[in-house]
Amino acid sequence: MTPIDQLKAVMARLRDPDGGCPWDVEQTFATIAPYTVEEAYEVADAIERGDMDDLKSELGDLLFQVIFHARMAEEAGDFGFDDVVQAIIDKLVRRHPHVFAEEAARGTAEAQKARWEDIKAAERKARAQGGVLDDVPVGLPALTRAAKLTKRAGRVGFDWPSTDEVFDKLAEEVEELRAEIAAGDMAKARVEMGDLLFVVANLARKLEVEPEDALRAANAKFVRRFGFIEAELQKGGRTPEQSTLEEMDRLWDAAKAAEKPAA
Repeated sequence: MTPIDQLKAVMARLRDPDGGCPWDVEQTFATIAPYTVEEAYEVADAIERGDMDDLKSELGDLLFQVIFHARMAEEAGDFGFDDVVQAIIDKLVRRHPHVFAEEAARGTAEAQKARWEDIKAAERKARAQGGVLDDVPVGLPALTRAAKLTKRAGRVGFDWPSTDEVFDKLAEEVEELRAEIAAGDMAKARVEMGDLLFVVANLARKLEVEPEDALRAANAKFVRRFGFIEAELQKGGRTPEQSTLEEMDRLWDAAKAAEKPAA
C-alpha cells in the first residue's frame, strides 16, 4: 500500500460513523474550509522562515485537508481523491501545450505566461461564465483578490497605462479619507479606507509585487523591531508601558540602524 493509499484509509477510518472519530464524522466542507485556509498560511509561514522540517510537516497537514475534502465528496457520491488528482493532471497538461503538445516554438517565459492566461480565459468561456471577474475567488485574502481583480480587468484593457496614474489615484484617495475623518463621518471613512487599500493592491500588482507577501514581510519587520524595543527596555527592568513614545521611537531607530548592512 502506498503512503497515499494509507492516508486515504486513515481518513476513511476517521470518518467511519461506526467507531470513527466523532469530531471528524460531524465535519462538513464549510466547517473544514477555515482549517484548509489556515494550513495554507502555515505552509507559507514555514517557507518564509526557511524551516524545511516545519515545511514538510505543514505540507502534510495541507495534504490532509485535500484528503479530508475528497473523502467527504466521495461519501456524497460526487468525486474521490483520484478524481482530484486526474483533474489537476488534465489541467496542467492542457495549460502547458508548449511542454506536452507539439508546438513549433516554446517562446519566452512571458509569452508562455500570456498563453496560460489565454487558455484559462478559454476554459472560463467553456464553463459559460459571463463576466470577466466571475471566477476570482471571493474567499481569497482581500489584498490578493483586489490585485487579481485589477489584473483580470487589465487583460481586457481596463487599466492605468503606468504607475504614475496609480500614484495620482492613491494621493486622491488619501485626501478623500482625510476629508471624511475631518468631517467625523467614520462610515464614509471606512469606505474610503477600502478604496485606498484597493488602490494600494493595484499598485502592487502594477509593480509585480504580491501584496500579501509584502505585507507579511512588513508585519515580520514590525514584530522584529518592536521585539528589539522590548529587549532593550528589559535590560533596565522596564516594559513598554513604563516607557515613553519618544524613547521607544529612539529605540525603533536603533533597531532600523542595526538591520542595515555594514558599509
